[in-house]
Amino acid sequence: MPDTNEAVTHAFWLAGREATGESTIEVTSPWDGHRVGVVSVPTDAQIEEAVAAADAVREEFAATPAHVRAAALDHVSRRIAERGEEIARLISDENGKPIKWARGEVGRAVSVFRFAAEEARRFNSGEAQRLDTDAGGTGRLALTRRFPRGTVLGISPFNFPLNLSAHKVAPAIAVGTPIILKPAPATPLSALILGELLAETELPAGSWSVLTVPNDRMPALVQDERLPVISFTGSEKVGYSIKESVPLKHCTLELGGNGAAVVLSDYSSGADLDWAATRIGTFSNYQGGQSCISVQRVIADASVYEELVPKIVAAVEAQVTGDPTDDATDVGPLISEDAAKRVESWVDEAVRAGAKVLTGGKREGSSYAPTVLADVPADVAVSCEEIFGPVLTLHKVTDENEAFATVNDSKYGLQAGVFTREVQTAFRAHRALEVGGVIVGDVPSYRADQMPYGGAKRSGVGREGVRYAMEDYTYERVMVLTGLDL
Repeated sequence: MPDTNEAVTHAFWLAGREATGESTIEVTSPWDGHRVGVVSVPTDAQIEEAVAAADAVREEFAATPAHVRAAALDHVSRRIAERGEEIARLISDENGKPIKWARGEVGRAVSVFRFAAEEARRFNSGEAQRLDTDAGGTGRLALTRRFPRGTVLGISPFNFPLNLSAHKVAPAIAVGTPIILKPAPATPLSALILGELLAETELPAGSWSVLTVPNDRMPALVQDERLPVISFTGSEKVGYSIKESVPLKHCTLELGGNGAAVVLSDYSSGADLDWAATRIGTFSNYQGGQSCISVQRVIADASVYEELVPKIVAAVEAQVTGDPTDDATDVGPLISEDAAKRVESWVDEAVRAGAKVLTGGKREGSSYAPTVLADVPADVAVSCEEIFGPVLTLHKVTDENEAFATVNDSKYGLQAGVFTREVQTAFRAHRALEVGGVIVGDVPSYRADQMPYGGAKRSGVGREGVRYAMEDYTYERVMVLTGLDL
């Protein structure tokens, strides 16, 4: 990657090769506004070329031996690790993410490609089922295997520009289906790095492209019938508008949340509450709160609430804010000043409605101070919408049933954290909570990249997590063999 401080135009990746278009977009730092890079934008003709190339290579790519796909994925994993510090600094520069969290994102992307390489070697071996359990099936055997649904259009967000791009690309390569990746306009450089690394492999031309298409030119791509699978991570509004516009396509949507951390009465020792407060303080603010599974709501039993609240406030106030390139920084800016102004307006609305600011509540440019709110009315935006900022609300409940009902009193259902030491309580939470993941003994922000990840209700449809995305990109096809001596 050229020096991002120079006036260099970065090419996009068209069917496996570098290309430039007729216009550009400028990528700037959310922290101080400096220019991070200039990125070329594909023309309509170049977009058509990428889609046509993907469509033409579908059968060839699907027939590629597993070891070829696995070797390519292993290569990308290894090269991300080798260039880790460079890539982390690029993520921090274009996204505003503190360097410590950017390094963590790089490490996760290394794992995603490694997991995909492992799965590529064992996925789709097939399942044999004898059919002579009934007389009409005598001599018959069914073999079920999975085959790609077709070319994937992967649309990745700004908040994890490398790792969430990896979650689109790696599973597609693993199953042998072409993918066109469209990164967020605010953070395209991390995805273009993936293009550099993929170009070092021997994957067929046309099997992948990274196209820096502006959002206002996306409807034609979304509608293109040669792209039957759409994998989108982003806002609820955009995600469901995509799904509604293409009802016959297979859509995986990873959308919003307003993650709850439940602290129950049995989690009452000083050490337990210190742990819960530290985790809540950290993960209500990591990535500037710009994560769909960051802690937005704390729902605490009345028996622990009074002791827990000052611990949470202290943990939030201990978060170091400032320059994202500083190793000591925990919380950097939001993606833009407009995003910070929106958070500010939502907090101001809550305060006017009676909420109390226990700490924070101030904006400076694109940064918003880590904030804790108490006595928040249920009908204001910070309670019922996804704030996507470093803001935390506190809620007191009388018992476990009220706690679980409060979690479920949301249009979202991505993940929830439950701080309890009781196994029976953990199983009751797993049964009762209408979410895609229940994290026991920790915040909802925990995600392992190999586990199924996705939500219920308005948090989306489908699952990511490498093997689960591979299943989502494929469908079962059965072959029946006849006249066998079983």
